[in-house]
Amino acid sequence: MFELPLFPLSSVLFPGMTNSLYIFEERYKAMINRCLEHDEPFGWVLIAEGREALGPVARPYRVGCTAQIARVQPLEQGTMNIMILGEERFEIKALQYDQSYLVGTVETYPISNNDPENLEQQETRLRPLVERYLSVLAKTEEMDFDPQQLPEDPVELAYLSAAILQQLPAEKKQHLLAAPSAVHLLQDIYTIYHREVTILDMMVDRSKKTADEPFSLN
Repeated sequence: MFELPLFPLSSVLFPGMTNSLYIFEERYKAMINRCLEHDEPFGWVLIAEGREALGPVARPYRVGCTAQIARVQPLEQGTMNIMILGEERFEIKALQYDQSYLVGTVETYPISNNDPENLEQQETRLRPLVERYLSVLAKTEEMDFDPQQLPEDPVELAYLSAAILQQLPAEKKQHLLAAPSAVHLLQDIYTIYHREVTILDMMVDRSKKTADEPFSLN
């Protein structure tokens, strides 16, 4: 176990994913400067109770993801923009409130993979749904999408798939982050994507039918 400064936020960070933050509160400026000084990560945790900024330190969910600071853009009065990379899951064992920001006694929480054959089967089911989802989004937003760019590793694919779900509430993403095993993670994401892709296909079909209807002045 080890101590880790914690940043309670209103979103979920997955291992391998990037994100950005604007740091403006004094307590988090101090926290980020400490991390930079010691070249250490902080813990990105979803808020379970409380608010993200300008108030008492929020109570976080038990499972979070370490965030390594990759780039810093200093701004006026010590504020900054930072780009971070999610690295590994951790589980909070105890919380400390003796500093201006929250500190946790944590333990790394690697996702278990004790059924490789089942995991491969789950990945085979999930991948085409993710490809379909991204191809529709790419067309909608006029972007290029190459399925070959998707991760080959099943767990990396799962985390990416979870991160890009635009309409999924943060609490459900937290459930995915805290999955007890890789198989559970892919099973849960498959269920979500099966629903999302079905809805997307219905919307696409409806759009095509509307476009094909003859125009009438009446």
